[in-house]
Amino acid sequence: MLDVSDDVRAEIGDEEAERLLGGENAPGSYDCTSCRTPGNTERERTSTVLFVGEETAVLAFAHAACIPSQVVPVSEEQLQGAVRSITGEQGGAPAAAAAPQAPPAADGPVQAELGVTSGLVLIKDELIPALVVEPLGPIARPGTTGPVDVFLPLLIEQGFAPVASVEEVPEPNPGWSVLVAMGKLHAILQPAVPGAKASAWWQAHQAMQVADDWRAAVNKTKRVLVLAAPVGTIGQQPREDLLREALDRAASRGQLVAATMPLAGT
Repeated sequence: MLDVSDDVRAEIGDEEAERLLGGENAPGSYDCTSCRTPGNTERERTSTVLFVGEETAVLAFAHAACIPSQVVPVSEEQLQGAVRSITGEQGGAPAAAAAPQAPPAADGPVQAELGVTSGLVLIKDELIPALVVEPLGPIARPGTTGPVDVFLPLLIEQGFAPVASVEEVPEPNPGWSVLVAMGKLHAILQPAVPGAKASAWWQAHQAMQVADDWRAAVNKTKRVLVLAAPVGTIGQQPREDLLREALDRAASRGQLVAATMPLAGT
C-alpha cells in the first residue's frame, strides 16, 4: 500500500523503489511526516516523501490522504531539522510566528522579505486554516525601483482576488499550493513554467512550526486560505482575535487580497 512517485523513484533508483514496494525496506509503523499521527504501511495507503538537501537526502513517510508521494527540495539546514523531527528531537520557531523570509521568485514581487503568520479564521462557523502574508517593505514592480507599492496589483495579476469582507472563502488559485511537511510549514508554491516543477514563491528560511489546532484544521480541510496585505497593514498580532480585527480593517480599506490553495498539491 506504498506509493512511490516517478520523481521519488528517479532520485532513489529503481532497485530501492522496488525494495520499498515489495515491503523489504518499508517501515511498517511510522509517524506521518505531515500530520505527525501514527500510520502503517500494511494497513493504509502511504506516500514516500523524499527531502533532498544540497548534500544529503532523507526518505520519510506520510498518509496518502495528507500529501502525495513527492520530492521536496530543502536547504541543508532544513534537512537537518527534518532529521531532528524524525528522530524525535525538539526544535523550531514558536507557533504562529511571523518572521522575515526568503525573497519570492523572480516573476513575482521581488527584492522583498515577507512576514508570514499562521492562524485560524472563522468564516461561516468554520475555522479555516490561514496564512497571512505581509512584506517588510514596499514592493516595486520587477525591473523598477518604485516608489509605488504594487504588492497587491502584482498578486491580483497572479490570480489573487480582492477581499471586501472576510466572510467568504475565495476561489482556488490554480497551480498554487501550500507545502506542509514534517508537521511544519515549508513553502507557498507558485505555478510552474512549462516543463518545470512548481517553484517556491515564498520559502521559510527554516521550516516553520505551526500550532497543533492549525495543523489539525489543515489535515481536515486539505486547503489553506492565503491572505496578503501591504507593508504596515496587519502587523504582528499576538492573538487570533486581534489578527481577525486587523484583517477586517484591511478588507474595509481595500488593502487585502486572498486565494484558497490546496495542501501540497505538487
